[in-house]
Amino acid sequence: MKTLKIKKAFLNLQNKKIKQIQKLISSDSKPKLCINITIKKPLHKQVIVPMNINNTRKFIKDSSTHIININKALKSIKSNVMANFIQINNKSIVISTNNVASPSDLQEIEECVKSSLCVEANQIDSPRLLQSKLYLKIVDIPYLTKQSNTCLFFNNIEKILKSNHIFNDIVLVFKPKVIKISPKSDMSII
Repeated sequence: MKTLKIKKAFLNLQNKKIKQIQKLISSDSKPKLCINITIKKPLHKQVIVPMNINNTRKFIKDSSTHIININKALKSIKSNVMANFIQINNKSIVISTNNVASPSDLQEIEECVKSSLCVEANQIDSPRLLQSKLYLKIVDIPYLTKQSNTCLFFNNIEKILKSNHIFNDIVLVFKPKVIKISPKSDMSII
């Protein structure tokens, strides 16, 4: 039964690893647990579900059951995504998956998490994939606007970015800063 529980909780785990886990669990003496973990940059194969700290603590206590329920739900919609494990990260849980989750997968994961009996559903935000924060530097922009001959402000920059299709999925975290290249120059850096 223990083998089946391990296999259900970790569907992608190889038999060799399951035997190692069983050996550690069943040994009488205290096992010396040696796990080599390679820490990589965050992958997009993770789903972040923001929630309050109390919910994260309650949810992680029975994480193996939640993994099984999430995988059943994903299998029912014929998704190729499977949850591997759950961990806590600040005020959220991070569900590691074998593939990048689609919007329908995220919706299914949200329903599973919110239907869990141990958490308060109104304290849970929608799941999302990892997002990147990048630095953007735009050079050689006229410092004065053509229409009013006034200085370029961040409002103008936001309008320009929103009107350009290249920046459709970009969200500005900070207000853009306009810096004049030199006192005598009419060009700026954003």
